[in-house]
Amino acid sequence: MTAAAAELLGAQDWVTDGGLETDLLFNKGVDLPHFAAFPLVDDAAGRALLESYYAEYATIASTVDAGLLLETPTWRANPDWGRRVGYDSAALDAVNRRALGVVRTIAERAEVARVLLSGNVGPRGDGYVAGGTDPDEAAGYHSGQVRAFAEAGADLVHAMTMTGPAEALGVVRAARDAGIPVAISFTVETDGRLPDGTALGDAIAILDGDAPADWYGVNCAHPTHLQPALAQPPGHSPWTARVAAFRPNASTLSHAELDEMTGLDTGDLRLLTSSTGLVRRELPALRVLGGCCGTDASHVAALWGAGRAGSGERPMS
Repeated sequence: MTAAAAELLGAQDWVTDGGLETDLLFNKGVDLPHFAAFPLVDDAAGRALLESYYAEYATIASTVDAGLLLETPTWRANPDWGRRVGYDSAALDAVNRRALGVVRTIAERAEVARVLLSGNVGPRGDGYVAGGTDPDEAAGYHSGQVRAFAEAGADLVHAMTMTGPAEALGVVRAARDAGIPVAISFTVETDGRLPDGTALGDAIAILDGDAPADWYGVNCAHPTHLQPALAQPPGHSPWTARVAAFRPNASTLSHAELDEMTGLDTGDLRLLTSSTGLVRRELPALRVLGGCCGTDASHVAALWGAGRAGSGERPMS
């Protein structure tokens, strides 16, 4: 981790949320055009629903005596996806700022010692399909959202479901220009490689050699999909010491299989907790744990050893 990451995360462990969009869509019956949750920020009932959602994770953090990292519901709040749901650049800027206000409200109510507010940045394209190859173009594309979070007082920005190193580099450059700490989470396929074919360790090395993120993570992949990337001789590879966050999917299905599903695969909770435990042993810097597609608060509670179906082991000790 960089000095900024060490200062932000410290020695504390952090609960973060689960699969916001899949929870809202399948469990709560909320219509999310183009999988976009951020329009809920502009509706009183939507804000109340979001606050209720985040409050579940604040309870988990309080229960396990961990910090709480709150991600804004803005994974789709960038120009291309925003345009599809009727948001121009000015409206996007405003909703990204208001989204930070939603999680700030939860932070003020949470009975936890420390809370971090993270501006959530998603990929320009689909999170399951390899993105562009021009870091400068990506920096320009994401700069408006990153700047909105910085000016609204976020503690960091976190780009999730990055499908290749080029777009991730662009987000880091945009964050450095805005003067805000930045985390990058890549997604991997069932073979442990990014959707563009890059090995996870190589992707991290590319960023560290050009524009290092403050820390890295993996999201939107089952722990068994990450394990091939971790297969190595005894001892940790240098890149594994840079991974501080993990947000697994509930399902063991591939991204292509998940794209074809019309229902929700909530996975095998015991497999999720046990395989996350195996991953954790290979990631010595892991501090942030939550979930991604198909997970809800019950999955995250189990990952923290606070769920009825969990293994009983507290993963982040």
